[in-house]
Amino acid sequence: MEIQKLTAGVISLSKEVGEFIRREALVFKREHVEYKGLHDMVSYVDKTAEISIVKGLRSLLPVAGFVTEEKTTTITGEKYNWIIDPLDGTTNFIHGLPTYSISIALQCDDELILGVVYEINRDECFSAWKNGGAYLNNKRILVSKASRIENTLLATGFPYYEFGKLDAYLAVLKELMQRCHGVRRIGSAAIDLAYVACGRFDGYFEFNLNSYDVAAGIVLVREAGGEVFDFTGGNSSIERREMVATNGLISTELLQILEEKFN
Repeated sequence: MEIQKLTAGVISLSKEVGEFIRREALVFKREHVEYKGLHDMVSYVDKTAEISIVKGLRSLLPVAGFVTEEKTTTITGEKYNWIIDPLDGTTNFIHGLPTYSISIALQCDDELILGVVYEINRDECFSAWKNGGAYLNNKRILVSKASRIENTLLATGFPYYEFGKLDAYLAVLKELMQRCHGVRRIGSAAIDLAYVACGRFDGYFEFNLNSYDVAAGIVLVREAGGEVFDFTGGNSSIERREMVATNGLISTELLQILEEKFN
């Protein structure tokens, strides 16, 4: 398997499916929304996009299985598995907000080795592969050089279910709002991580995550020179459902705040 060539194939596929999503956004009606759970929405756009992505990835790497948000396939690979969010930022899409993305990662055994995040409306494609660096539209990207919380712009995601940690989360926000340049909530974890990778954000934290939200972004951040942890500072697993991603220079400071409030 030639991973750089495979990445190029995933980029091409992401742009093709992204064009479908872009067209559907022009005619989409809210009555097409279905509910998977509390505040957890899906539409025919998510499902159709996922089916197209699975079909395309199967042709790129026939031996691989899939972990998908909409569960349009249940095939599992022995060694390789694609981890897919066909429309990260569905709530934005449904409400006509133009910030959403396609997120595709490849896992080999337990290691993430390839990641692509395509921000559809900006036509920005972030890509990375193991030991190959991270790129935005084929230009090399690196994390920021901010070394103190006071000089950072941070990103997060608001919890929309399982509110047991809400008080701790609000306590973190209260402290950060008083110390950093600002805290942004874009509505797509994949884009948040891509923005950490290219230095637009200096750090990101969120809980109640799923593997398909963050798998591709983890590869981007690491290959751009950043760090990814869970809230205790351990190596973040995509199954932990909580994540801190930073430029590597503010990790200790941000983790101290999170550990203090959450533990």
